[in-house]
Amino acid sequence: MAKSPRKPPTKWSMKDAIVMVSPGTALREAISLIIQSRLGALICIGPPKRLSQFSEQGVEIDAPLTPQLLYELAKMDGAIVLSTDCTRIMYANRFLVADSSIPSNETGTRHRAAERTARKAKCIVIAVSERRSSVTLYVNDKRHVMDSISTLLNKASQAIQTLEKYISVLDTAITDLSTREFEDMVTIFDVCKVVQRYEMVVRIGKEIEPFVLELGDEGRLINMQLQELLNPIEEAKLVVRDYYQARSGVDYDGALARLSELSQTDLLDLSHISSALGYGTNLKSIDTYLSSRGYRILAQTRRLTPPIIEGLVDKFGTLQQIMRAPKEELVELEGVGEVLAERVRLSLNSLRNQLALDRSRR
Repeated sequence: MAKSPRKPPTKWSMKDAIVMVSPGTALREAISLIIQSRLGALICIGPPKRLSQFSEQGVEIDAPLTPQLLYELAKMDGAIVLSTDCTRIMYANRFLVADSSIPSNETGTRHRAAERTARKAKCIVIAVSERRSSVTLYVNDKRHVMDSISTLLNKASQAIQTLEKYISVLDTAITDLSTREFEDMVTIFDVCKVVQRYEMVVRIGKEIEPFVLELGDEGRLINMQLQELLNPIEEAKLVVRDYYQARSGVDYDGALARLSELSQTDLLDLSHISSALGYGTNLKSIDTYLSSRGYRILAQTRRLTPPIIEGLVDKFGTLQQIMRAPKEELVELEGVGEVLAERVRLSLNSLRNQLALDRSRR
């Protein structure tokens, strides 16, 4: 069953266009019928009054959009005009009056008219190629050629496999960091390595998202797999919160922003990561150990709410100070009673012992 149309946006983006033609929509079903019959088509989506200024003649339809009707209308030569919400067919066999003064690198008449109309009318134009059986989207001055479902699934599957490998490496790095945190022997190199792998995983995940978007209903399983893989990322993200250098004027959000702005080449250089965290680029000059604030380890106990974790960090400053704190000092914190204080101490000791056991098994 075709998905219900979304509320039309006030300003079109390529993402809006991709969602409109993704598998599971009535429009995509019609486009599939057009391609299977080796037909071509020009489909314009936008305010009918505005589009009427850039087209002429044709036949007024004003009927609900159904895949079969749109397919039948595509047998005529002209463009098809759809309503802004993509629920009604307004016109068929409409001749687009393209502005020849608008530059275009397209060689085909249909695609050239589509590009110029999209730029001039600020709307979405879909060009279905009869010869190449391809679908090209034009949104304002942007252009996107859609891949076939099989091609998208192959690309997404390969990206998922790459993501799984990087997450495995990240998990190992985080385990090593946790062990060092309990031993109070963390260096800037240890932190930067984990943060580097975290940022790589985030970027790979973002590369997969467009595939999921374009696959529509066909990408449901890929999306479930992606979300499952990215679930532990929030834990790795807390490494940044544990170690950013506040004295340098960098805050948590600022450090994350700096990391996201690093180029792919800079991300491979740990000195750039160190700088993003506020420690400078000369790693050799840093010969002291770092102390974790404790956000990530405390979150792993699964017994503390974010406000209590925040209170513990504010009161004691570092993970080591929290671990050494007597129960009497822990219960002074609002929301922490004697039972919870004891459970936290036991949970931290259990986590430390488990890490030591896992390390000895390697």
